[in-house]
Amino acid sequence: MLKASRKARALTAASAVVLALGVFAASAAAVPANFFGVVPQSSLSQEQLNTLKQGGVKEMRVALIWGAVQPTRSGALNWSEFDGTVEHAAKSGIELLPFIVGAPSWAVPSVNVPGAPGTKAPARLPVAGSAGTAWSTFLKAAVARYGTNGTFWSEHPTVPVKPVKAWQIWNEPNFKYFVAKPNPAEYGKLVKLSSTAIKGADPAAQVVLGGLFAKPAGARYLKGKKVMHATSPNWFGSYFLEQMYKTNPGIKSRFQGVALHPYVARYRQLPAEIEELRGVMTRSGDGAKGLWVTELGWSSEPPQGPSNVFAVGASGQARELKGAFTLLKQDAAKFRLRHVYWFSVDDAPETCNFCNGSGLFKKGFVPKKSWTEFTKFTGGTP
Repeated sequence: MLKASRKARALTAASAVVLALGVFAASAAAVPANFFGVVPQSSLSQEQLNTLKQGGVKEMRVALIWGAVQPTRSGALNWSEFDGTVEHAAKSGIELLPFIVGAPSWAVPSVNVPGAPGTKAPARLPVAGSAGTAWSTFLKAAVARYGTNGTFWSEHPTVPVKPVKAWQIWNEPNFKYFVAKPNPAEYGKLVKLSSTAIKGADPAAQVVLGGLFAKPAGARYLKGKKVMHATSPNWFGSYFLEQMYKTNPGIKSRFQGVALHPYVARYRQLPAEIEELRGVMTRSGDGAKGLWVTELGWSSEPPQGPSNVFAVGASGQARELKGAFTLLKQDAAKFRLRHVYWFSVDDAPETCNFCNGSGLFKKGFVPKKSWTEFTKFTGGTP
């Protein structure tokens, strides 16, 4: 009886452990309903946004281009196009994460992108002098219009109120196509300037760093204690972030989220990219902060080998999405992930090396296999 009793107690204890582990695994895999979002490459119609809503989309990351709203120094701000985006999204029940980018040429001169003939980018970020003042003024106006208690909502009483709660500062600031000479010290100054403007207009707003491209080609990076010389002005995202912290004392208090664009050939490579960035955050005393994956994706174009490792075919795109989302959902707590945005909703030919097929929908807004997989994670209907 004694042996049997001990065995029974051992089995009971073992069952409790198994049950506890099962509960932990289930809770670890649980993420908010708005965890998975999307990034469009064009303006979407109300009908298209309703399709996304039906598919379970609750979050969308969109560009707010300064130069498009304020093309001239003395001209009035033209919010009409972005108003339409905000209205359509709100009517579909979708919240927006704007990333603010694109200094107009009257504020910052455009120059040729090194190694990319015919392509131009701002020579620098708008952090000093009249450019810095104009940038701050623009941010204050944007937050006053679309943020908490924004004038857009009072001016459009029939539109459901979906104020912008978070603002992303620039896009891929470590990549030459968005600023010709990426500079982590300069970017830190932009973050500080932006935080002051945004928080001054809406103290409840969150400030999120611009999505760092994990490993651009030819970028400089740190190997041990040695800086590896770059063949381009680009920086690895982790090294760029490390230098931003080091050159801007006190910057940790000026933003609430770090963002990453971990483009990899296959989804199994994602943990290494995320852990590398989180390592920098931890060593900088910022490890408790949330991480946003604001772009992630593969192309449905036929495989092209080393010339485009992101092209994996229609079935491959669905496979990589499923693998990536499963992994990120399971490890959300471990990585302190807040949101994951798929790039992109729609294909946009000739805009990047894999944008021709990066969409969940192809021409005519026809859904791909990847859209069906996406809706399995959001609980929506394809």
